[in-house]
Amino acid sequence: MACMDLSHLTEKPHAICVPFPAQGHINAMLKLAKLLHSKGFHITFVNTEFTHGRLLKSRGPNSLNSLSSFRFEMIPDGIPPSESDNDAMPDALTTCDSTSKHCLAPFRDLLFKLNNSSNVPPVTCIVSDLNMNFTLTAAEEFGVPDVLFWTPSACSLMAVAQCPNLIQRGLMPLKDASYLTNGYLDKVIDWIPGMQGIRLRDLPTFIRTTNPDDFMVKFAMQLMEGAQRASAIVINTFAELEYDVLCPLSAIFPPIFAIGPLQLLSDQINDNRLECLGSNFWKEDSECLKWLDSKEPNSVLYVNFGSIAVLTSEQFFEFCWGLANSNQNFLWIIRPDLVTGDSAIILPDFSLATKDRGMLTSWCPQEQVLSHPSIGGFLTHNGWNSTIESISAGVPMICWPFFADQQTNCWYCCNKWGIGMEIDNDVKRNEVERLVRELLVGKKGKELKKKAMDWKREAERASSQVNLVDVINQVLSFNKIN
Repeated sequence: MACMDLSHLTEKPHAICVPFPAQGHINAMLKLAKLLHSKGFHITFVNTEFTHGRLLKSRGPNSLNSLSSFRFEMIPDGIPPSESDNDAMPDALTTCDSTSKHCLAPFRDLLFKLNNSSNVPPVTCIVSDLNMNFTLTAAEEFGVPDVLFWTPSACSLMAVAQCPNLIQRGLMPLKDASYLTNGYLDKVIDWIPGMQGIRLRDLPTFIRTTNPDDFMVKFAMQLMEGAQRASAIVINTFAELEYDVLCPLSAIFPPIFAIGPLQLLSDQINDNRLECLGSNFWKEDSECLKWLDSKEPNSVLYVNFGSIAVLTSEQFFEFCWGLANSNQNFLWIIRPDLVTGDSAIILPDFSLATKDRGMLTSWCPQEQVLSHPSIGGFLTHNGWNSTIESISAGVPMICWPFFADQQTNCWYCCNKWGIGMEIDNDVKRNEVERLVRELLVGKKGKELKKKAMDWKREAERASSQVNLVDVINQVLSFNKIN
């Protein structure tokens, strides 16, 4: 399809925003979409049918009936209803496979519909999650720029980009399953730019495969190849935090812009009409904020393993009794699907042992919780949204990474940024008890808190909209803005 000449148009630029259908990815994309809207863009936010339904269920049937200049659309994700008929998101492999195979045609149809509508301006650009890079083909066909949004950290992007090198050097796939436990994963890698000293176990978990035809490895490599076709790549980070990898990444990919921390930039938007546009799959319990008001400054551990991580029953009870035995205050977010194949049953003995100093709820407004004065630490899975939100709030972490990029984020928190302590995957209550006490009342915890506050100040200094404006002026818009 020939490129459209849009330079004569006087309408608003029209950005199509396409998140990957997972909670953390949607959260980040919605923040970016709101920022673009505040800069004068008409926004079409494209969810998959599954995530669109989840949002309506948690936020109400009219919650996505938004502004005339900020609209929501949905496309099918190709996942059969039988695999997505409950509140649990289909696993990452299923979602990646299905969206890459089934989303291009309906997305192309949506672009055609929007471009032939008299109710919205013509589409001038696409901003899509890098995991949804089927949009690149549609952008080329319609002659508009496509900026890819990498929602994890810059360091994890560098790690994923090393797949061909890891294969070429014989480091993956693993020779057999024994390599998962025989110490092989402790091998130090000293040749990845900006990541000297990292171990194999600290790279994204999909490298831990014995299958030379592993789907996630091939998918990751296809994503990296596709990224070369993007007009630009944006990352929710800031240069001071990830300078060591942002510089070498710029030699690998198209122009890269660090545009974060997005939550601090979002706080600068003065548009009450956008406040009702939320993205949480579960109803938020704001009562926990009143409970936090009753606690002393820096006295509460916030515990949240995100939207995807799951615990075995054994892990769940080890965390329970570690928190109980620490004798520290805690706020624990327990999703309905947190425990594998079972519900998270709270034992009466645990409730009695933690009475008045522990609060349990199913979901919460995390950014408000992390910025509350009573929060002294965060026990986290190290998803990137949680990690950069914790950094922006000046909250040190106990790190229990679950999968994907979380191991890489954990390594940086504990070894580069000085704001975290790692807990073993085979979690034991004694270790939980020790680390919780150390973080909230120990000498090491005070050191981590000081460093976390230093990074908070750096994040606040970095949270100008200069880089976002550069993306708009250089890539997305035909009219320069200030």
